[in-house]
Amino acid sequence: MSTFVVKARDTRGQAVQKTIEADSPQQVRAKLREQGLFVTEIAEKKNTDDIGAMLSKFLKLGTGMPKPGDKVKVKLRDMTIFSRQFATMINAGVSLVRSLNIMAEQTENKKFQSIILQVKDKVEQGSSLSDSLREWPCFSKLYTSMVRAGEAGGVLDGVLQRLADFLEAQDKLASQIKSAMTYPVVVLFIASAIFIFLLTFVLPIFKDMFDAMGGKLPAFTAALMGMSAFMRQFWYIVFGGAFGIYWSFKKFISTPFGSRWFDDFALKAPVFGPLTRKVAVARFTRTLGTLLKSGVPLVSSLEIVQDTAGNIHIAEAVEKVRLAVLEGEGMVKPLEQAKVFPAMVVQMIAIGEETGAVDAMLEKIANFYDNEVEQSVKALTSLLEPLMMVGIGGMVGSIIIGMYLPMFSIIGAIK
Repeated sequence: MSTFVVKARDTRGQAVQKTIEADSPQQVRAKLREQGLFVTEIAEKKNTDDIGAMLSKFLKLGTGMPKPGDKVKVKLRDMTIFSRQFATMINAGVSLVRSLNIMAEQTENKKFQSIILQVKDKVEQGSSLSDSLREWPCFSKLYTSMVRAGEAGGVLDGVLQRLADFLEAQDKLASQIKSAMTYPVVVLFIASAIFIFLLTFVLPIFKDMFDAMGGKLPAFTAALMGMSAFMRQFWYIVFGGAFGIYWSFKKFISTPFGSRWFDDFALKAPVFGPLTRKVAVARFTRTLGTLLKSGVPLVSSLEIVQDTAGNIHIAEAVEKVRLAVLEGEGMVKPLEQAKVFPAMVVQMIAIGEETGAVDAMLEKIANFYDNEVEQSVKALTSLLEPLMMVGIGGMVGSIIIGMYLPMFSIIGAIK
């Protein structure tokens, strides 16, 4: 038998430390569960975690490593992998400290690696995992609240697995939206580059030829020649103006009025509006359902959903729901009054409240709207393809027409 030093927490969240003799960490965990204790760390006395300590020391000596409170960008995919593997190790009986060491060793993102090791150090010093994660903005309020609920309920492995599923769904949703936006943006960029090249470098060659032939240029060709001359002489004004418009728009939508206007436009836009609304509903229902299933109280869950809504009108609707719940009312009435969510969503939530299975109903709604988003993205891509082809043809065709119109006029004069 081996001797294990165990750190655990009781049902009130108070830290407990024990020394237990057992054959394996799994046996230790089983014994403590019978006593109503949730294990946060199991380590043999001879295990000093030398590799993790050396790695932690090395990273702390490095330059540019993040400090608590620093905003470090971590990809959703990296967070998903971290959560899923973390859940697997916790479920297998590996201690928190050792699990975090292992996760740090196999993480390729050096800054995220440093964050994991600093979280590990705080846990070693007696802090809870949720409190240690809360110091880092890359772990959202949603993430830390779910971890806290998992610690309190002794189901941290299950909560981490649920977090991994949630992040994976979010990553899939974001990828679908990105794929829908990437195609038109790339095509528009290529078409604009071709148009500017023809206008700036090809058309001037024909201008010299037309001047040598004499005669009056057609109005359309003259207009293109004027654009070509302006582009070649004042190109810095054109590109500077485009950048200025982009910068001004970014500044505008960062203001309270601009943000509200843009979010309202995003929900009501002819083509992209329905897609934006479906994405917002999918995010709202999946986030709220995941929080409730993990044991986070409804009021706290609604507060977190409000912070992560991504649209000011959705956030205001969620705030009205939260205030109604605080006053002892249900969620259905304020959701209906907000007129932001589809009637089907409101009715399904009402059924969930009546049956006491709101979290399960929210998950079904989220799955339905995830599928709706996927179908909408495919339909949008199919619609944009011919439109982009027509746009490219129009831009290139206008240059060709402008070059050939004078030739037709000259041939007509000769005849």
